[in-house]
Amino acid sequence: MPELMRPDPRVHRSFLAAMAEFQAEDGDGALDDSETGHAIRAYASRWADPAEFAHYLRLLEEDAREQAPRPAGRVPQTTLWWVDGHEYLGRISIRHWLTARLRDIGGHIGYDIRPAARGRGHATAMLAAALPVARSLGIDRALLTCDEDNVASRRVIEANGGVLEDKSGVKVRYWIPTRPVPAA
Repeated sequence: MPELMRPDPRVHRSFLAAMAEFQAEDGDGALDDSETGHAIRAYASRWADPAEFAHYLRLLEEDAREQAPRPAGRVPQTTLWWVDGHEYLGRISIRHWLTARLRDIGGHIGYDIRPAARGRGHATAMLAAALPVARSLGIDRALLTCDEDNVASRRVIEANGGVLEDKSGVKVRYWIPTRPVPAA
């Protein structure tokens, strides 16, 4: 059964296969503005080396530390992987707070599921599992954004209690309570 876990070297081989899927899906090499897209552009040429992969995992852990140095505009974020045994299925990143830019187009939580694992409910389950983690970080309501035409992501967010706030450019913005909502 899939579960959230901290990035772990035990899924190295599967992680590499998933990143190759993302790259193949992208086609022209531009990739998107997601955390996975950024990571592929920065590390894909080095990940196969176990020492470099271990270094990448340490960077992900460091990124969650409040006082860690980071580029301007970046906030601390906790990255977790959705894994079934040693099979990497996806990742979810929980930003500890919002900048003005994140309030418009990034939100508290970003996620992706590897192409070969999509359409099986993984994103919905992964987001549900991540909401208590967001709550533990002091986030009472999590902002999630997605492209207006991304029907699959909108369904994932809505299935987890997301309430549409508005549209900002091509993005739609949802708020999700991180505490279970009492039944009416």
